Order: sequence, then structure tokens, then C-alpha cells
Amino acid sequence: MKQAPEIFRYISRQELAALSRKSDARAFATIGWQALLAIAAFALAIAWPNPLTVLVAIVILGGRIQAFGIITHDCAHGAFFRTPALNRFVGKWVSGAIAHVPLDLYRRYHLDHHRHAGTAEDPDRWMVKSYPVTRASLKRKLIRDVTGQTGFRDLMAEINGFKWSQTGPSVLFHAMLFVALLAAGAPWAYAMWWAARIFVYPATMRLRQISEHGVAKDRDHPDARVNTGTTIPHWWEALLFSPCNVNYHVEHHIFASVPPYRLPALHRLLASRGYYAAHDCIARGFSDVLTRATRPTSA
Repeated sequence: MKQAPEIFRYISRQELAALSRKSDARAFATIGWQALLAIAAFALAIAWPNPLTVLVAIVILGGRIQAFGIITHDCAHGAFFRTPALNRFVGKWVSGAIAHVPLDLYRRYHLDHHRHAGTAEDPDRWMVKSYPVTRASLKRKLIRDVTGQTGFRDLMAEINGFKWSQTGPSVLFHAMLFVALLAAGAPWAYAMWWAARIFVYPATMRLRQISEHGVAKDRDHPDARVNTGTTIPHWWEALLFSPCNVNYHVEHHIFASVPPYRLPALHRLLASRGYYAAHDCIARGFSDVLTRATRPTSA
């Protein structure tokens, strides 16, 4: 997105250059942390198999699918690792494979979203165009998510549109995951990943989408503070709904070149200089997001 000169009243070009620096160490640390959380979820359920631990593991795994999808998003922007080659490799064969997100296809689509945000040509507009919705409507959407209706629909669409060039990395990931769980003596745990994908991930994705653009004051306005939202989540909300600092979405739309591990610093700098002062674009937790995204039935 081309930036209006106004933004440089709040941040210098030198500060932006510093915040745009990529760090392979921080990128690998981000991947390692998400992988560790996934391994811990499997280990919890395998070591103490009971309905509670299995449920907790499935919920955590749903958040990790979200996280690896976000890492793929950052690789698509070339804003995760220092080199394009590493962004492409990890985005396709690691994070994209885990999240079922074909990197090249996603990049073309998503860059159009950034290019056309704030206009009728935004390809993501259909996802949130009806918000705010009634509480009853939102409840129906979330029930479809947690009962697996949304996840099963999306999985069938993925199967019907299968292309080895796009989905091959995900097939390889699933083969490796199953073999690892088989070697651990718990092949049954493989089903938890699919339970997370079908019953948890759709709800986490919906809530994230709502927080990013569903709460926007005016999706036709060119200013990111008006057509996009940032959320300051509680720690558990960040774990499930907005991992990898994706909650700093206004900041990401302003400067997509800033890597995710530097977005909190960018947010603090802009906030300290009054950039958000005249705009109501920052939600405090996902309860605030849902309040902003709903309206009375009679409205």
C-alpha cells in the first residue's frame, strides 16, 4: 500500500528502516516456539490420555494451524526472513505445508488485498462485508464453525480442487506427522490434528478476520486506521486467535515490510506519538472485537 506523506509526521524514514530489518534468528525462534507448542499439545494428550487433555490439545493445535498460516502470510510478503529464497522455502515447505496454504497462490491473492484495501476491489471484502451483524447471526456462524460444518465444507473444497503442485507439501507434512506419531506409539493422536483443523481452526480464523476488517468503521476509506482494526489481546487470545503478532493489523497494512516480530515496537512508537488519537481502531481484547462486530437485532 502506498503511504500518504502524513505517516512520516509520526515516524522517520530512518526509524522505519530500522523496524523493517529482518532477522533470521527471530524468524526461526518464532517457528520454533509454534512447533514447540504443537509438540507439547501432542505430548500432553499422549502422556495423559483423557477427554480433558485431548480437548485442550485439540484447541492448542487449532491455534497452531492459525499460527503457521500467519507465518506463511509473512513469508508471502517477504517480511519474515532476510532472503527471498528462505521466505519462499519456509513459506512453501514448512509453514504453508502445515497450514494447507499454497504459498504462490496465496501471495497473488493476498497482495491484491493490500493493493485494494479500502476499495470495492478488495478480494477479502466478501469475508466481512456484512459486519456488524446481529448477535443471533454471529452465534449461528460460530455454531457452524465449532460443529465442523465450516471446516468440513472447506476441506471438501480443498480436496475437490486438489493439485499436486499446490497441495503436495501438505501431503508430505501429513505423512511425516503420522510416521512420527506412529513411532511414538500413538497413531491415534493423528486424528487430533484433523479435529483441530475441522472443529477449531475455522472459528479462530473467523474471529481473526472479524478483528482485522469486520470492525472497521468504513471499509471504503483509504486510511488504514479507518478500514482496518488492531486488537490488543489477552495472552490466551493471542495464543489461539492472533498468534505471531497478527493482531497488529493496522500497523501491518501501513507498513507491510515490517516483520511481525517488530510490529509491537511499531505500534508503541506510533501510539506514543498520537497516530491513533483521533481514531477508534484499537480493540481491547476479543470481547471488545465481538461487541464492535455485533448490533442489536432490531437495528
